[in-house]
Amino acid sequence: MRRFPNRLLAVISAGLWLASVAQPAQAQNLPDDFVFLRDIDPSIRQDIRYAGVNNFVGRKLSGYDSAECVVKRAVGLALQKVQRELMAQNLSLKMLDCYRPARASRDMVAWARDGNETPAQKRYNPSFSKADLFRLGYIAERSGHSTGAALDLTLVDLRAPASPAFDPNKAYASCIAPEAQRAPEGSVDMGTGYDCSDAKAHTGSRTILPAQRRWRDLLVTVMGRQGFVNYSKEWWHFSLPGTGVSTYDFPIVRQAR
Repeated sequence: MRRFPNRLLAVISAGLWLASVAQPAQAQNLPDDFVFLRDIDPSIRQDIRYAGVNNFVGRKLSGYDSAECVVKRAVGLALQKVQRELMAQNLSLKMLDCYRPARASRDMVAWARDGNETPAQKRYNPSFSKADLFRLGYIAERSGHSTGAALDLTLVDLRAPASPAFDPNKAYASCIAPEAQRAPEGSVDMGTGYDCSDAKAHTGSRTILPAQRRWRDLLVTVMGRQGFVNYSKEWWHFSLPGTGVSTYDFPIVRQAR
């Protein structure tokens, strides 16, 4: 057996150690045909709002340990087809929420029942108390998002200038105010902000402007062509029937690769 000087052995050992720590970490192993949407179509934009502070709760929700869109594979492949159609029009999907751990829904329930309501939270439900969100159908204790088949999304005009960044310290107007006064969305003007609990956010609302109506109609049309069904009280919410039944509670954790 060939022998190496101790100094050379030390160099080899150090090199092997550096190579091992430099190896990219593996991504989270997902169950039951779940996938990271980015692995199917990285061109689809993502702004997973419950992984940060820019949402109606004002903080990260339980289980959102990474701002990544996770969906059932069939859902991801259908979104890829939608994206191809939109890209031909210089548009893109932007995902706002995808798979939602069941623990996040429980977190929402606890928030709605805590008896506190800040001005920032009130922006999202300007017409009534957050305690009424369950009764009015805006929050559910069991969410279709937890099956991997439901999505929240919007459209981005790829030719539009960049939107200002969200400032958590700024006093924005309510989600039904004109676009220039609302918190920036970085997307086309759908007539209300995302997660707006108000009749104006109902997909078929007649109180929005013609241009806003065209954007909503386009979103419903392109999603519908791939089998997605819209929830009438939320212009941003779609589901793909038959792709998710069981509820899941695994956290969203994606490591660098």
